[in-house]
Amino acid sequence: MSRRFEDVRPGEELPELAIEVNRTLIVAGAIASRDYQDVHHDDELARRRGMPGIFMNILTTNGLVGRFVTDWAGPDAAVRRVAIRLGVPNFAGDTMRLTGRVSVVERRDGEGVVEVEVAGRNRLGDHVTGTVTLALP
Repeated sequence: MSRRFEDVRPGEELPELAIEVNRTLIVAGAIASRDYQDVHHDDELARRRGMPGIFMNILTTNGLVGRFVTDWAGPDAAVRRVAIRLGVPNFAGDTMRLTGRVSVVERRDGEGVVEVEVAGRNRLGDHVTGTVTLALP
């Protein structure tokens, strides 16, 4: 079901999405985004670089943030902008909990625009924070 612009209100909370971060997700996301940095697929090399193991790349995080918001908004939503900032890494074995809140609902250039503030947290703190801007029918 698609969200309608008229039905969205500032302050509305999105349902939390818990994502189990495992080696397969980290490596598959890196490969899919053509990010062959060793810290995203080789535990030994990641440890040599001072990390406890492999960790998720920003493009995988960006995709998961987009999935989180579009799962809520529905298939008729159009993503206009994603602005995220990374914090602590997502390591294999973590659970990232994505939360969101509608911050802006307005008409811009004849379009129904909704901005959603998002955060993804794991055991270490904020992995990702930012804003996703959508156009809704």
